[in-house]
Amino acid sequence: MIYTYHTNGELTIANIGEFVNLRGWVQKSRHLGGLIFIDLRDRFGITQLVIRPDNPFYEQALLIKSEYVLAVAGLVVERESKNMNMKTGEIEINIQELYILNTSDTPPIIVADHTDALEETRLKYRYLDLRRPVMQNFLIKRHEIMQSIRHVLVTEGFYELDTPILGKSTPEGARDYLVPSRLYAGHFYALPQSPQLYKQLFMIAGFEKYFQIAKCFRDEDLRADRQPEFTQVDIELSFTTEEDIRALTERILKYTFKRVLNEDIETPFRMMTYEEARETYGSDKPDLRYDLKIEDYKSILKNSDIPLFDGKEYIKGIRISQSHVLSRKKIDQLSLIVKKNHGEALTYIKYADGQLSGSIAKFIDEKTIAALQLKDDEMIFIVPGRKRDVLDALGALRIEIAKQFQLLDPNVYKFLWVIDFPLFEYNEEEDRLVAQHHPFTAPQHIEAMKMHPETALAKAYDVVLNGYELGGGSIRIHSQDVQESMFSLLGLSEYDIKERFGFFVEALKYGTPPHGGIALGLDRIVMLMTHTTNIKDVIAFPKTQSAKDQMMQAPSEVDIKQIDELHLKVSE
Repeated sequence: MIYTYHTNGELTIANIGEFVNLRGWVQKSRHLGGLIFIDLRDRFGITQLVIRPDNPFYEQALLIKSEYVLAVAGLVVERESKNMNMKTGEIEINIQELYILNTSDTPPIIVADHTDALEETRLKYRYLDLRRPVMQNFLIKRHEIMQSIRHVLVTEGFYELDTPILGKSTPEGARDYLVPSRLYAGHFYALPQSPQLYKQLFMIAGFEKYFQIAKCFRDEDLRADRQPEFTQVDIELSFTTEEDIRALTERILKYTFKRVLNEDIETPFRMMTYEEARETYGSDKPDLRYDLKIEDYKSILKNSDIPLFDGKEYIKGIRISQSHVLSRKKIDQLSLIVKKNHGEALTYIKYADGQLSGSIAKFIDEKTIAALQLKDDEMIFIVPGRKRDVLDALGALRIEIAKQFQLLDPNVYKFLWVIDFPLFEYNEEEDRLVAQHHPFTAPQHIEAMKMHPETALAKAYDVVLNGYELGGGSIRIHSQDVQESMFSLLGLSEYDIKERFGFFVEALKYGTPPHGGIALGLDRIVMLMTHTTNIKDVIAFPKTQSAKDQMMQAPSEVDIKQIDELHLKVSE
């Protein structure tokens, strides 16, 4: 017999009297006054089942434990004790048929929204962790977000085209994951850090509008919003402009937030130069949900004879009100954050009840106090030092202060475009210029790139949300001559260019159209739209912070025969 099954989240008081079929997992089973109550769970919700002592399935029901898999049939009846916190809380199912489809050992974690399991345990038993409704919601929302993005792009005439996973190692700013070749001894494929060159080749091939929800791989140190294997929405267009790509991105995000969260986001997004973002917020991805701007105090404090400030390039700080909230212990913790982010030291002055206090208060005279315009219960944190170090430190301090004052409202969405990025940045370790984004980013002015590369600006743009970079892109170099100039400025020899990018330089010779694109970080978008702070929550089978697959115990040793076939030797 073929049954029509209801889900465990759909039956209501309107279904009373109906004979229904359900299936799912046992959330819990309890015995009360001879009755057996079973909460049956699936991805849609929970329905309560009841079995009475005179039921022919009663003895079988006594054996049922958590996470058993059941199929049941019965009559929808009204509950005597209703639970209005559940969608199905007004009804229960009077069981007439019960089938145990499978049994279960006692799970090593609690399969419920709230679990006390350590993250390591959750990742080891990820298939059980993903039974938890909160975790299923993360992945269901991920599905909805992916489909919404696809809808916009397909509707606007983009082709979804995939690119190879096994490719060539090319420098893109992070370490490659390498794959040794069995057929070509001593040679390696590389897993893609992004489909950058492939998507540009699609433009050369004449497809004009491409997208892909692409897997990318980077062998780099991890953090809460970064994984070695991640997913990006990769987009490329021919005959386009920066304005076109920004407008397209806004349409994608506006539609997705409306469809998935019923949230109307305001467009066009605010725009800010890289220089303004760094100088005002200490970050190229500032969180605009709160103010806390960085201010310059060098001109006011230059005559205060503060030893720590003597000869310093930058003397900048952040002013806060309600300073009584920050205890001395919290201030010491903020000082550690500053030092961790390359700041020389954190100094401060505080004004309360007509009195000045703080680590540099003894150096401040009446004239300086007046210039600072300190109000009651205000304080100023000040960091001296080199430009980059001061801005990095104050950017990190700004975020921590926002946490202390609980200014991070996850239900507020502040989008931003950061533009006018430097084309290059100086790498002190290598003593040379490196590309700020990647070596295929077009300069705003070709002559400026050639004559003054250290100050040249790029046709690059990042879209930012609440302090996270959602995505970045650029107009690409489509001229062979300009691309060769870029490689030369990066210090690449002709041999390096030929070995690493020969195929691409060759392709540029054959009528390459102007083109550009953007890559949106899908994992970060889902993380922010589901209000979690850990990117592992929105990835089905993530790695730990040490890049380990806790469930499969990967990476792992392999058979020596496999190593020999790859012409490799493993050293201790």
